[in-house]
Amino acid sequence: MASRRNDKVRAAMRQEISNMLQRDLKDPRLGFATVTDVRVSGDLQHVRVYVSILGDDASRQQTMEALESARGYVRSEIGRRVQLRLTPEITFAYDDSIERGARLLRLISEVQSEGYAARRDEENGS
Repeated sequence: MASRRNDKVRAAMRQEISNMLQRDLKDPRLGFATVTDVRVSGDLQHVRVYVSILGDDASRQQTMEALESARGYVRSEIGRRVQLRLTPEITFAYDDSIERGARLLRLISEVQSEGYAARRDEENGS
């Protein structure tokens, strides 16, 4: 039963924080950030929000700084929007899984194209 409650809170948090990133936060340092996952502790007192950020290292750093400075606002809005007895502490973490996936796909593509080129060379007698 606690797991079900945890899943509901997790989904509500993800939806509301995503909405805040898209509509409410007006910090110019905030780049293109997407909520990729939300982890909620068993006692619902701590929430870790994983975000993927599009751009170079400098824009990622600025976006993380903007998210850290908006933590209080996000927490107070979560307190208003999600019905919980106590509003949890919120932390933001950078999620590089999308970048790692893209890198793996690029490497696989390179290996495949090298394999095709080598097979073609063998077939042509080179």
